Amino acid sequence: MNSVFPFQRWVRNLLLPAPATTRSDGDHKNNQVQTLSGAGPCQCTEESRSFREPPWLNPDQHLIVTGNSSCFQRAPLSSLKKMVCFPGYSPAGFLLPLLLQASRWCSAVSEFSVKGPDEPINVLLGADATLPCQLSPEQSAAHMHIRWYRDQLSPAVLVYQNGQERGGQQMLEYRGRTELVGDSIHKGSVALLIQHVRASDNGQYQCRFKDGHISQEAIVELHVIGLGSAPHVHMMGPEDGGIRVLCSSGGWFPKPRVQWSNMAGVKLPTLSESQTQDGDGLFYVEASLVVTDSSLGNVTCSIQNPFSGQEKVSAIFLPEPFFPRTSPWKAALAGTLPVLGLLLIGISYTGWREHQAKEREVKKTKKESHERDQMRNEKEMALTAKANLEAELEGRKALYNEDWKKALLYPDWRKEQFQLAPVTLSHEIFHQNNSDPERKENFREGTQDLSLSNKQEDCNLITLTQEGFSFWRHFWEVDIEDIDEWTLGIYEEPIENNKYLQKKKYRVLQKKGCEYRALTYCLQDISLEKSLPIEKCLRKIVIFLDYEDGDISFYNMTDGTHIFSFTQASFSGSVHPYFKLKSMEMSSSAQY
Repeated sequence: MNSVFPFQRWVRNLLLPAPATTRSDGDHKNNQVQTLSGAGPCQCTEESRSFREPPWLNPDQHLIVTGNSSCFQRAPLSSLKKMVCFPGYSPAGFLLPLLLQASRWCSAVSEFSVKGPDEPINVLLGADATLPCQLSPEQSAAHMHIRWYRDQLSPAVLVYQNGQERGGQQMLEYRGRTELVGDSIHKGSVALLIQHVRASDNGQYQCRFKDGHISQEAIVELHVIGLGSAPHVHMMGPEDGGIRVLCSSGGWFPKPRVQWSNMAGVKLPTLSESQTQDGDGLFYVEASLVVTDSSLGNVTCSIQNPFSGQEKVSAIFLPEPFFPRTSPWKAALAGTLPVLGLLLIGISYTGWREHQAKEREVKKTKKESHERDQMRNEKEMALTAKANLEAELEGRKALYNEDWKKALLYPDWRKEQFQLAPVTLSHEIFHQNNSDPERKENFREGTQDLSLSNKQEDCNLITLTQEGFSFWRHFWEVDIEDIDEWTLGIYEEPIENNKYLQKKKYRVLQKKGCEYRALTYCLQDISLEKSLPIEKCLRKIVIFLDYEDGDISFYNMTDGTHIFSFTQASFSGSVHPYFKLKSMEMSSSAQY
């Protein structure tokens, strides 16, 4: 529970009369507020109000807290009682200023920041480092949670909580080497002491103060300075017409800078430089220089620490007799070698060009041969695939031919079992009625009252060049194109002395708008009517007529699918193809 609630109860008890309870004289005396009576000393009376001390206060001093932050400074309780005993001073009179002062204390304590040094802390390797950190504004940090850490909060370099250091959350490499310097912790000033600084201690440290839910932190930079040994400079021997000199030194941190110079202080370019790091993180450096000028005399090697700027210097004297002498033939050779080098470069370039040309020719020949082989392989694969496909088709066709009457597939193979009918389509009438809107409308008006009678064959657009089909199997194709209404199929015409068939009988497919249906009718008597669920518009249809089996089948030649079949027709007359650009219009007495 928040500690502000006891304080509120204490204020309420301060303002209310004391309860009528019997208490001991000692308790009563300690809890009565003295008031002035005339000019005499302050005396306690039984009628005075009861002053109850907050339960969290002791007789000498008290601390009122709000949340997790200190709100009131510690003050003796006796001074508070004296304030109440002043003449004309009631508890309600001193309560308001006290609360106002408390609010100012709370707002001042609840906000703070953390400051660290502006510049990095430079410490020699092996010495002790002190990293300072300060609260702003100045205030006590004894009750706060203080944490020093590197890259992550835990494990940390040092943790201070509840007035003591917590070693359980500390990094192993800092155990026994760190402590919190808190001599001025009541002023918000703390410092991290790191003993016997190592190279691994170099870098950034985070100083974090946490008070309740409020936390602030600052960054402190530590530079570890390792000054290595004095450079060791010695001659390695003659090289490239001069003397090779080597400079080496170890124990440096961080990576040092190496510089050669002559007696006049002029910097000399380093020929090569290598730096290695040992297990403690310290650097060992080697740098070499080739001196060709015998008049230099002394050369100096200086190694400098980049953090502190401190350097160590060593010099070596190079006697002139130690330099190799130049002979006359070497001078002549020096003039001849460039010419020979140019000739060699020219010859090499010419040979390289010829070699490149030969390689390009070989690559071209290989590429052409590869392309020929690839084309031949692709051709063989295509022929093999074609042969396999033909064999598969032949196998399927053989299976189809064994039972083609039941297989409602492959209309192209089905044609082999039928004979092409000698029919002709009246294209002139067909195109006139289909392309000219006025003619089409006139044609529709002229035929819309036709009933299922003998007049309908007058509109038949298919002409058969023989008497009619009375045996065998026949097929014919019709291109429907994009027509809104049509009727396609066959009609059976009666023959003389046939008592079973005395009127024409039609078996047709019919389209009207987007609807398709199959019809079998004779005059106005419809014996079969079935709607067909066809989604795509039919454009080319083939009709198969099997007179002996009494079967008329319709196929869509666009995708080879079966549309509908009239089975068990039992023909007794001659059969004729039938096609007109109208759907069958029934008279008022006919059933649709």
